[in-house]
Amino acid sequence: MRATLRWAHSDLRTHRGEALFLVLATAGIVVSLLLATALFGYATNPWQRVFTQSHGAHVWLHTAPSTDTGKLTTLEGVDSVAGPYPTASATVASRGTRASVELRGTTQRPSVGRPLLTSGRWLDPATPDGVVLESRLARALLAEPGDKLTLPGTARRLTVLGVADSAEPRYRPGEQPGLVWALPSAVRAPDAQVIGLRLTDPGDTDYAVQRAVTVLGAGAIGEVSTWQQARAEAQGDNRLLGQVLGLFGLGALVAAGFAVHGAIGTRIRGHLRDISVLKAIGFTPGQVVRVFLLQHLAYALLGAVAAAALTQVLGGRIPGRLGDAVGVWQGLPGHTVALFAVPVGAVLFIGATTGLAAWRAGRVSPVPVPRPAAPLGGRLSGVARRALGVRVPPALVLGWHRAFTRRPRSLATVARLALPLLLIVVAMSAWTTIDRFHSRPEQVGLPAALAVRADTGLSDRAARTLLERDPQVAAAYPGVEVAALVPGQTATIALRGLGTREDPYPYALAEGRTADGPDEAVAGQGLLDLLDVHVGDWVRMTIGDQPQILHIVGRSIEPENAGRVISTSLDTLRENDPQLRPTLYQLRLAPGADPHEVADRLATAGGGHLDVHTVTNPADGLSPLRGVVLGLIAVLALIGLIELLTAIGGTVRESERDLLALKAIGLSPRQITAITVTATGCTALAAVLVAMALGLPLAHWLIDAQGRSNGIGAGIAQGPSAVLLLLLGTAAVLGAAALAALPAGRAARRRLADTLSAVA
Repeated sequence: MRATLRWAHSDLRTHRGEALFLVLATAGIVVSLLLATALFGYATNPWQRVFTQSHGAHVWLHTAPSTDTGKLTTLEGVDSVAGPYPTASATVASRGTRASVELRGTTQRPSVGRPLLTSGRWLDPATPDGVVLESRLARALLAEPGDKLTLPGTARRLTVLGVADSAEPRYRPGEQPGLVWALPSAVRAPDAQVIGLRLTDPGDTDYAVQRAVTVLGAGAIGEVSTWQQARAEAQGDNRLLGQVLGLFGLGALVAAGFAVHGAIGTRIRGHLRDISVLKAIGFTPGQVVRVFLLQHLAYALLGAVAAAALTQVLGGRIPGRLGDAVGVWQGLPGHTVALFAVPVGAVLFIGATTGLAAWRAGRVSPVPVPRPAAPLGGRLSGVARRALGVRVPPALVLGWHRAFTRRPRSLATVARLALPLLLIVVAMSAWTTIDRFHSRPEQVGLPAALAVRADTGLSDRAARTLLERDPQVAAAYPGVEVAALVPGQTATIALRGLGTREDPYPYALAEGRTADGPDEAVAGQGLLDLLDVHVGDWVRMTIGDQPQILHIVGRSIEPENAGRVISTSLDTLRENDPQLRPTLYQLRLAPGADPHEVADRLATAGGGHLDVHTVTNPADGLSPLRGVVLGLIAVLALIGLIELLTAIGGTVRESERDLLALKAIGLSPRQITAITVTATGCTALAAVLVAMALGLPLAHWLIDAQGRSNGIGAGIAQGPSAVLLLLLGTAAVLGAAALAALPAGRAARRRLADTLSAVA
């Protein structure tokens, strides 16, 4: 044991930098995996907790006010019912912020879909104008218990009594109205009623919806929302962040394992004589293997323990969503198991790759085998000889030849170095895609910066005149958006009519063509997946009791409503309903205009008749991903540095036996150094080319696959610019050459006696 420890200590002193980089890389990998685990728990648990504690309904149906919903209580599979509750659409304002809401009338806290109060108190008949706000709506309005809400255009004022969590779809500006519980007397002129169904088997949700629509009639159903939709929306960007962290963490773990495997293999080749001596003096093969295995397991264990400790102590202090996720995760039942299992799994994986490489050391013969006098690559290739004939510097020719002489070993080195570079290219593509949402939103389905809803007190002509009068409004596209039942009547989708045939709405198309003819429409990926249709198909949907048949001629990039949107022109919808008038306007602003300033001006000019809000950009919720990408690139750079140091060490050792021959033919130490530097640079260049050739298509595939799973659809991926790729490649090649210069220079200036002993 003492001899084993002395050998390990000697090796550590020789490779201090490599050991430090391995510890840091392992720590970064484990932190990434732990944060991914925290984000997955954070994405799933809060909604599930609220749903369980509130005894949430699996289906919510919005029906006409006169619909007899009593028939639903006897439906097969329905365990209990919430409501029906009278509802009315309204707009509320608080501290300069407006929001579209659904006023829901109830006297007592229901047993099904029971709101969970987080602050304040429940409704009180002694305060007839009192309301309770859903928590996300309250945050958007900056409202707290005791605050007053106004209803623009009216003299009414509502008093906030409390704030509550709900498992129903949460408030999203311009997409989903916020939920406001009020006494029935406060819901004046209800325009609908809502009823919730709790099912005995949540897996039969689609069948239950279909039965409910059949019993009540398609014309009586205005909107359907299910627990799956609410859960997916609640998870949202947190789950995406977790997937990104998990993917890169696992990729970095694999790259680190390969780097350790290559480092040990190179070290074994450089210490064959020393290993033979160890065996000759009594070391068993198992002891030799344990020397390498325990040493690298110690490095990995140190990094994993440091990562777990940092995540546990400082994770909750990370600003933003990551810190919130870690704080929630630390309170979950499986937190301790994950905090132990993830680092152990990473250490075991690195140990497995270490063991495979160290096993070769145990097979080294105790009798030193003389090295072959000639390089295994054989003679110079024809290309190399012709290059020397045209007076290409010998250092460049011999360096290139040395880099690719031992083809299997050279290819393995290039592959190990290319893997972290490939992941860096993917990370850069993710960064560039997020920037594209901010810098060129019109290319990813967000041509309009503002959405405006006008009440009935303002005519279409007056509204358009008012909007287009603003000097920073480039175009105002009138439209309507209604909920429509899909074929099979199991879910609702958003049907939009935007723009006219003379002034069409500028959709961002990823497939097909624009809808410029009668009954033509474009659809989001989420709708195509929901209905299992493709571009070119006809679809039938129901709006109330009126059918609408549309021909899908294109697929649009649709960031809203999980892509479950079908869009046509306002003229097409007017063919079925000539009296249809626009209720919303999408505004495209002039370049450089501030959407918030324009929104404030329009709201003031509208005199309470306009509800103006900015269009939500899905990339806004991914802002934590920028810091994550930078951290991952740093970890991957450390792994690449480990592999680069290994490649340099192997090249320098392999060059020792050629040193006498190179000096004999008249090459100076500087030229001999240039051979090693060139060989290292050629290896790095090959790895860069492989990483870019494979990384760019892989990044596009991964990003588009994520877009399809979210309903946005393929076509959002954006690769890094040529300048960034050139900078990455240049930095990798020049950095490799610079790192190789010092050890190569020392080896080239070794004394002849040392060289003779090395090759003996």
